[in-house]
Amino acid sequence: MATTDYDAPRAAAVEEDSLEELKARRAAPRSGAADVDDADLAEVFELPGAEQLDGELSVAVIPMQADEFRCSRCYLVHHRSQRAAAGIDVCRDCA
Repeated sequence: MATTDYDAPRAAAVEEDSLEELKARRAAPRSGAADVDDADLAEVFELPGAEQLDGELSVAVIPMQADEFRCSRCYLVHHRSQRAAAGIDVCRDCA
């Protein structure tokens, strides 16, 4: 078994096409297919075992209650007991 010196410089593989081959490639008809966007591919891609939902999801939106506040940093609605300090609309998690 021969040993291989992986640190030795490697000879570059040079591919020289003949002039006839290059002309034939240029004259060959090209595919008329357009580039496909990755987002388009994601729409038709299905994961095995995944459920396909045909209907729209709907969620009932409940208005903010009188004892709730919206955090000025994370924009989540919290109960007033989660306020970091009185009079400041910042939750304990963001403070």
